[in-house]
Amino acid sequence: MHLVARTFAASLLALALQSGAATHATEPASAAGIARTASTIATPDGVQLYYKDWGPKDGPVVVFSHGWPLSSDSWESQMLFLASQGYRVVAHDRRGHGRSSQPWDGNDMDHYADDLAAVIEALDLDDATLVGFSTGGGEVARYIGRHGTGRVRKAVLVSAVPPLMLRTADNPGGLPLDVFDGLRKASLENRSQLYLDLASGPFYGFDRPGAQASQGLIDRWWAQGMQAGHKNTYDSIAAFSATDFRADLDKFDVPTLVIHGDDDQIVPIDISGRASAARIDGARLIVYPGAPHGLTDTHQDRFNRDLLDFLRE
Repeated sequence: MHLVARTFAASLLALALQSGAATHATEPASAAGIARTASTIATPDGVQLYYKDWGPKDGPVVVFSHGWPLSSDSWESQMLFLASQGYRVVAHDRRGHGRSSQPWDGNDMDHYADDLAAVIEALDLDDATLVGFSTGGGEVARYIGRHGTGRVRKAVLVSAVPPLMLRTADNPGGLPLDVFDGLRKASLENRSQLYLDLASGPFYGFDRPGAQASQGLIDRWWAQGMQAGHKNTYDSIAAFSATDFRADLDKFDVPTLVIHGDDDQIVPIDISGRASAARIDGARLIVYPGAPHGLTDTHQDRFNRDLLDFLRE
């Protein structure tokens, strides 16, 4: 089993690197033919995306992109808070996650970005602030890289994976491939246990001395992860780890806020938050001392306040 898992992981990573994770290999999908209901959007390649659209429809627009292997539910605290402040807040479940379809193919950043574009275009959202957490930060970056900022007012990257997580010849500070192969191996062997281990440990910093673990947060994280597709979340590991977002970040031409915890054990701040803020022209970096990866929950009040302040600027 271990040999099969390693072989499968290596072959899928090589395919991802070759066919789109690290490059703009596919053309952006056309918005033509996008259909929607009150809670779903059908993409041009036939994937149904579940979405939420809360708050006053004439309010300033904020669009949220969630992390791996979660869903739009992970943003519910921020969405409720901002909607009560008069904002129109929109979030979708990424393909293969939450209540969206679980396609066998297309679990890569190019498709994620095009799906975000489909949501924005189907709902005719303009002057929107895009907020991306972790993998969702990569989705936002690739969206701007592929679709530009014609509908974008501002961007926020939170505990986000750009510019590039994987160690490569021209990214020597990245994490070694073994880290992500380990995630793939654990996912194949028992992804339910993997999700419990991540949520009860490094994601929220509950493994740190003196930390007070919240069983509610752990259970919510696990439940969202297990709602996602097995193949989709497996493929997504390559998408968030091996995608090179440096060229995407170079296309940011809107005010950008980067928020990151300096005790992030999942996406270390030096290779991500600090590097992205340094690369994006005019970006502002806010570092939360001692904060873990999942700071949108552990530091909810401060994050909500910082986000609202940035929206009001």
